[in-house]
Amino acid sequence: MAETNKLSVEKALQKLLRDEPLETASEQRDEKAEALREEIKRMRAQRSRLERSPGKGK
Repeated sequence: MAETNKLSVEKALQKLLRDEPLETASEQRDEKAEALREEIKRMRAQRSRLERSPGKGK
């Protein structure tokens, strides 16, 4: 049988993290833009609900 090398958990995690590709600046910018679009969508929906609901004291 072939001999297998055992890695510690710490070394295995380091290897996995090292092997992950780094995000490019444009990917980071795209993610931030998408998050902002979602926030704008949420705020518009909230504003629409507030404008439709009858105000107290009117």
